[in-house]
Amino acid sequence: MSQHGVGPRAVTRSVAFLTAGVLAVPALAGCGSEDPSGKPLAGQDIQPAPRDRITDGGTLRWAVDSVPDTLNTFQSDADATTTRVAQAVLPSMFRMDASGRPERNADYLESAKVVDTEPKQVVLYKLNQQAVWSDGREIGAADFAAQWRALSGKDTAYWTARNAGYDRIQKIERGDSALEVRVTFSRPYADWRSLFSPLYPKDVMGTPDSFNDGARKKLKVSAGPFTVKKTDREDGEITLARNPRWWGEPAKLSEIVLRTVPRDKRASELAAGTLDLAEIDPAAARRITVAARPQASGSPLMGPGADRSAADALESWAVANGSDEDAADEETVARKKLRKAAVRYARQQQALGGFEVRKSLEPAYTQLALNGAEGPLTDERVRRAVARALDRKELARVVLKPLGLPAVPVGSHLALSGQAAYADNSGALGDQDTKEAQALLADAGWVRGGPVKEEKKKEKAAGPEGGKADDTSEDGKAHDPGEDGKAHDPAGHLAQDGKQYKAPHQGGAPGAYAPGGTAAPANQEAAPLAKNGKPLTLRFVLPSGPGSQTLRTVADRISRMLERVGIGTAISKVSDESYFKDHIASGQYDLALYSWPATAYPATDARPVYAKPVPAADGSLNVEQNYTRVGTDQVDQLFDQAVATLDEGESRSLIRKADSRIWAAAGSIPLFQRPQLLAARKNLVNAGAFGFGTPVYEDMGFLKKGAKPASGPSAKGSTAP
Repeated sequence: MSQHGVGPRAVTRSVAFLTAGVLAVPALAGCGSEDPSGKPLAGQDIQPAPRDRITDGGTLRWAVDSVPDTLNTFQSDADATTTRVAQAVLPSMFRMDASGRPERNADYLESAKVVDTEPKQVVLYKLNQQAVWSDGREIGAADFAAQWRALSGKDTAYWTARNAGYDRIQKIERGDSALEVRVTFSRPYADWRSLFSPLYPKDVMGTPDSFNDGARKKLKVSAGPFTVKKTDREDGEITLARNPRWWGEPAKLSEIVLRTVPRDKRASELAAGTLDLAEIDPAAARRITVAARPQASGSPLMGPGADRSAADALESWAVANGSDEDAADEETVARKKLRKAAVRYARQQQALGGFEVRKSLEPAYTQLALNGAEGPLTDERVRRAVARALDRKELARVVLKPLGLPAVPVGSHLALSGQAAYADNSGALGDQDTKEAQALLADAGWVRGGPVKEEKKKEKAAGPEGGKADDTSEDGKAHDPGEDGKAHDPAGHLAQDGKQYKAPHQGGAPGAYAPGGTAAPANQEAAPLAKNGKPLTLRFVLPSGPGSQTLRTVADRISRMLERVGIGTAISKVSDESYFKDHIASGQYDLALYSWPATAYPATDARPVYAKPVPAADGSLNVEQNYTRVGTDQVDQLFDQAVATLDEGESRSLIRKADSRIWAAAGSIPLFQRPQLLAARKNLVNAGAFGFGTPVYEDMGFLKKGAKPASGPSAKGSTAP
């Protein structure tokens, strides 16, 4: 993942979510008649085409990050490729439409609705009478019941990653016919549409052994337009083939090959003709865009040697032809290598002319996380000051405007624009305001020119490998508002890894702490904020890998914004492998950037992300997925009410209230929806940047010779009941 993200599925704060009299939550969006959910900021970009214009047959070679360790999406080591395979080969009762809302999947369901609410909630599923597993057996109540028992959480022999929703089911039984399934809930469950998507056969879910191991390497039985033909971990490929028992529209492609290709190698693989579709980074997108332009269009120079000036070229020629033979030989070799690289690059560019960039916004957003468990950020006023220092519009522009995507900040933690639960609740915290941020810091006791105690310099090993973290920003400096530009340990206990900095000697306690009438020292405006002898400097942890350039650029902008209000940052770059496990999940950071996916079921999926941490029996803190460690009882209660409310409008209102309170607590600040960039062969249709929508695998394919694609986005019409 180019920007670190995690998939959905708290400690120092009291139950009061606000300091009395300091901040008031404004009237919630959505209380009026206008729908606050809006529309998706960007639609799908998949080169839509009707099926009669698509060739029958062909193989789509699609880049993925890895061959997954498991094909069971309900296990903890499932990944994005696991989900992609499941979408193509397994039943889903509901799928996502282009607005990120659930819609009934007519290939499997005739209907699904709540038929009783008293004394218990009952959902009746009426299955498509043609729906069968690849072994010929009808999909039925036995499959639903087996999945419920496996995921209910009652049998710990099943190694499940989550059981949300399934733990609320009381019983599952056949209805009036084999095509009906009655699900009775022990407690009301608003997000019942999230269940049984995907649905595994009873052969997989029936016993702990088959669940734990039966679907890790292969899926013998499936029920989608494709089946899993082969999993080759040595070559890093999964091959999906047409399902001959598929009852829906037959798949246009004969096969889909999911190939493991590192992101920094994808442009080269596309040029070599070994891929047809690949998610790419902005640099690769620029290459492909330039390659598609006519040669005489004045395209900017790119590739090896493109950044060399005329003076550089002249100097190189002079050295290669100079009297110093050793230097001349070395320069001649370097020039030959450069020419070969330039020729190779030019050939690649010519090949990349057969591709185009399809772009949208991912159903995920990037956030700034503030660790509220220790240090200055345990104080809500400091967290709010950080938030009020940020110009979120500028950060969105930095990332999205160069890509031609809508640069609009995200206004909710729990949904994205276009989704049913979305409303911009950022007003609960407020927009960028330097003076307000400074006032909050002053109220929290942080003042300019205060005394800073000198601390002994010490180093600790970074990560499990023991290598040092790189505590520098993009410009090679640690950001701090102090005169000397050095970074400091704000609380004397930075994370276990990374360099710790000693504060510069400040002498006595001038200015704010001096006796009345004492003149302020020179350059006080440039002095760092301090409190109790320690400067206000936050450790900003970032991944160091080549795919995280965007995050590092955003972090550099954030550091400059914080510097304006007197907050210093010490940027620490760590390996991609240790970033999440050893830093975010373990709480070894002050500030961090990572992403959360959007969900159509926030009452279920988002609760563990924002739940108030609770002490475990062994004395540790159970944070679930709340890596900021900031939570409140009110937010937990609102989630609990929303998930148990069958009135959809009331449930959405409760989710929006929860979001307002999450904003007010300032544990995390949503920034922007992530860009989604895919390189696609120009004649590949119904595939690309899917946005919110679930891909329709049976409609993907290559245009017939001479055929033209349709105009406008492509998505199956909503069939929601």
